[in-house]
Amino acid sequence: MLKIGDFSKLAHVTVKTLRHFGRVGLLRPAHVDRFSGYRYYGLEQLPRLNRILALKDLGFSLEQVAGMLDEQLSLDNLRG
Repeated sequence: MLKIGDFSKLAHVTVKTLRHFGRVGLLRPAHVDRFSGYRYYGLEQLPRLNRILALKDLGFSLEQVAGMLDEQLSLDNLRG
C-alpha cells in the first residue's frame, strides 16, 4: 500500500486530483485509516487511474469516463 502522496508522485497526478476522483467515485482509495482518515492506494489501481486520465485527455467528462469504466470498453470501441 502506498500513501496518497507517494501514489500521486508515482502516477504524476496531484493529491487534490486523487481526492476528487475518490469523491466522485472514479478511484476510491484501497484503504482509509479509520482513525486518521489517511488514504492508501495499491499498485493495482494504477491501470484504472491511467485509463481515467487517458479518457479525460480525449475530452470526455468525468461522468462519461465513469460510464466507460463501468462498461469496460475495449480500445477499438474507444477509438470508434
